Amino acid sequence: MPDIELPDTLADVLIGIQRLIRRRLRRGLEGPRLRGAQIELLRLVAARPGVRVSAAAKELYLAGNSVSTLVNQLTKEGLLVRETDPGDRRSALLHPTPQATDRMKAWDERRSALVREQVQRLSDDDRAALAAAIPALRRLATNLREEVEEI
Repeated sequence: MPDIELPDTLADVLIGIQRLIRRRLRRGLEGPRLRGAQIELLRLVAARPGVRVSAAAKELYLAGNSVSTLVNQLTKEGLLVRETDPGDRRSALLHPTPQATDRMKAWDERRSALVREQVQRLSDDDRAALAAAIPALRRLATNLREEVEEI
């Protein structure tokens, strides 16, 4: 493949894979359907319980009011708890509910099983090519993150 086509093809394939994984996993999922930004916020809060709304906005590269809207939606669905920061009464700390923790765990388990099943269907050469590409994809992700943080 010519170098000029690689960036667009790679971006299209990665987006397509992510979209197809989400669609497959939404089938049979209990509870409200969550959008990508809601899932990203839940993942962040699960990884960093007690994160401030402002820190979540910075980490997710979203405007503070956008994260506040997501927090309101997820709180209403019973997936997040917002509590006042005892050190700064103007700030809110975010915590996942047990329902959110269970839901994210189930999602992760289903995602791992789905991807594992699909990777096993590939030839040995294709699996080796994917494994060999992982370090380069990680470097690409790091480069993108670093550029965003500089802005």
